[in-house]
Amino acid sequence: MAYTAIDDPSAHFQTLLYTGDGNDDRNIVNTGNSDLQPDWLWIKDRDNARSHEIYDSSRGATIRLKSEANSAESAQANNLQAFQSDGFQVGSGPGVNGGEASPGTYVAWQWKANGGSRTTNAEDGNNPAGGYQANTTAGFSIVDYTGTGAAGTMAHGLGAVPSLIMIKNRDEADDWAVYHSANTAAPETDYLVLNETDATADDATYWNDTAPTSSVFTVTTAHNVNADAETYVAYCFAEIQGYSKFGGYTGNGSTDGPFIYTGFKPAWIMIKNLASGESWEMWDSARDPYNVLTKRLKADTNGAEVSSTFMDFVSNGVKHRNYSGGYNNTDESYIYMAFAEQPFVTSGGVPCTAR
Repeated sequence: MAYTAIDDPSAHFQTLLYTGDGNDDRNIVNTGNSDLQPDWLWIKDRDNARSHEIYDSSRGATIRLKSEANSAESAQANNLQAFQSDGFQVGSGPGVNGGEASPGTYVAWQWKANGGSRTTNAEDGNNPAGGYQANTTAGFSIVDYTGTGAAGTMAHGLGAVPSLIMIKNRDEADDWAVYHSANTAAPETDYLVLNETDATADDATYWNDTAPTSSVFTVTTAHNVNADAETYVAYCFAEIQGYSKFGGYTGNGSTDGPFIYTGFKPAWIMIKNLASGESWEMWDSARDPYNVLTKRLKADTNGAEVSSTFMDFVSNGVKHRNYSGGYNNTDESYIYMAFAEQPFVTSGGVPCTAR
């Protein structure tokens, strides 16, 4: 059984839904079992074709990135205004709190790191200068660094080997670079692009064909990850039993689709087909509190939420209930990243009961 050290996943990850009202200085309060002060915040308008809004407490509340775009970060004074002890504050910006005649509904995915408190390090040879804030309990850290343009390592602070690393050049229009531990048999040789539907690609200039360790990850000469004197942010995740899972599976093209064992009842999942032309597809249990899940967003487009029949979230994983290239084509390979709503078995060895 998948025992866990995290009996209350809402202390580390929460999904929150709200409706825009166009008011400035609006406090959005979390409703999970635990108050959560988010450090990484990802907001999407569900009803309109608007950008994904990504913020973190290392770069500062008002500084936005977009998951569907390669654009540099930008200041957005009227969007996210502050991270708070039990949620966050938004302004009147339409990407986070539009108040049109038909106000949009929003989803906010939130992860806890270390309250904005960073450990810093100086440049050492080709190793970049920067820092990290880490939540080692939940296996999540936010790393910021200044590139050197040559192969070097950056501390991530997790104390465990990362399964997922997503990096964005903050200064330039560079694609997001993604490392995933289930991306091919030698994932350190390959990369994916979050803002595109591209297939996985082999390129030694990203990770220097070097797997991350429990203390550092390696970047080399690709402009997306390590241009000299340019600044970067990396979101790093290590797998935590009963709380998070980063894996792969093969589709069968059936309405009786594959079962993905996670060891917990998922709160959120994102899936990518490793072939070209397929999006990064996202589901969560807040937008779909009951099975079958029917509401999907895509990280690489600004499109509104679409509805269909997709999958079930069950007590120990995910069961596909339909098929498409995005999540269940015959004999095609997929990666996923998932976070828990509740563990399958608590730290005390007590099985949980899913709805």
